[in-house]
Amino acid sequence: MKAVVRWLALLLFAFIALQLFFVGRIAAMVVLDPESTTFQRSEAWRIARDKDQLRWRQRWVPYSQISDHLKRAVVASEDDSFVFHMGVDWDALEKARHRNSRAEEVAIKRAALAPSRTRPPKIVGGSTITQQLAKNLLLSGERTLLRKGQELALALLLEQMLSKQRILEIYLNNVEWGEGVFGAEAAAQHYYRKSASKLAPHEAARLAVMLPQPKRFEKLPGSGYLASRTSTIVVRMRGAELP
Repeated sequence: MKAVVRWLALLLFAFIALQLFFVGRIAAMVVLDPESTTFQRSEAWRIARDKDQLRWRQRWVPYSQISDHLKRAVVASEDDSFVFHMGVDWDALEKARHRNSRAEEVAIKRAALAPSRTRPPKIVGGSTITQQLAKNLLLSGERTLLRKGQELALALLLEQMLSKQRILEIYLNNVEWGEGVFGAEAAAQHYYRKSASKLAPHEAARLAVMLPQPKRFEKLPGSGYLASRTSTIVVRMRGAELP
């Protein structure tokens, strides 16, 4: 019994220590720009292992040097209630849960009719920009309830300790925009040979549309979906509010 209590105490201590580490990292980001994220380091290791080369393009630029077109495009595409929520959009999460449940039901019915032609259901998220930042910055890519719970807690903590503008600045400087391409400046140079401050509305919208699957769209520049969705985001950018 004492051994069990001892192990539980150690687990509790480790959990508290991890949370304090996260608090310290986020507190430091009030004044310090993060040099890298957990996701970036993981991707750099994967590329080095699979392709025997280190491929990492990134250059931090201040919030003022990122085109407002790109800021509006990303908010319109990824999280149109960004300036209003406190880190988590509960309505969006509930809608995503319903859509995923319906997709799974349809997949089950199709599997019963034609098992060999059935595709896995398309799972949609409901994550805010703050949640995405929390996941990429500090957590692993595993899909578990424990990891999701930690992501929600960190998103709320980010909103408490950092301003909306700072959250968006860190996100735009670290988000993946292709294999080994991280941040707005690297993406603008990679795709358009210009700085992030010079992006036009259509260019910004196209970059924003790439975000859910950047490595896929990097290889499919002529994608019909990419072109159609870009036009939609250009229109929606007009109503996107920035911090």
